[in-house]
Amino acid sequence: MREIKFRAWDAEHKKMRGHTDPQTIQAVIFGNDYGGRIEIMQYTGLKDKNGKEIYEGDIASCVYNGNSNIYTVVFDLSELDYKATNGKKNYGENFQYMPCCEEIEIIGNIYENPELL
Repeated sequence: MREIKFRAWDAEHKKMRGHTDPQTIQAVIFGNDYGGRIEIMQYTGLKDKNGKEIYEGDIASCVYNGNSNIYTVVFDLSELDYKATNGKKNYGENFQYMPCCEEIEIIGNIYENPELL
């Protein structure tokens, strides 16, 4: 069973808030009433090769079919699943379903490490 957790990027304070942080919990329960200053990300239920939890918005180094690439973790509503994508509108062959990757390592996230993309 997938554990339901959230984290949030607090743009005002430039800080990632974890799933136990009261401001994150309030934003999830009552909605984002911070004028767009809080970005909520859900836990995928997966962990990387080092045991680190994988969330939406994470930047991952993924090995698939022996090739290593840098991807962003997103939730695809049309597939109802998490994907690693290079951010192109037309995914083509540039995405992998997260569980199919041979190796996943979280190297940052889109808010604190945009230079990795």
